[in-house]
Amino acid sequence: MNVGILLIALIGGIAGILSTFYLLVAIPVVIIQKIIRKIRFGTPIMK
Repeated sequence: MNVGILLIALIGGIAGILSTFYLLVAIPVVIIQKIIRKIRFGTPIMK
């Protein structure tokens, strides 16, 4: 296979993995922050 195509595929794969792990970590953190803010300050969860 062409080296350029392999390089593009590798970069795309790494970008996909990194974005997946970011979402896997960020979404639960945001939900936990909202729950803590709801308990401590009484603010609505959707605000």
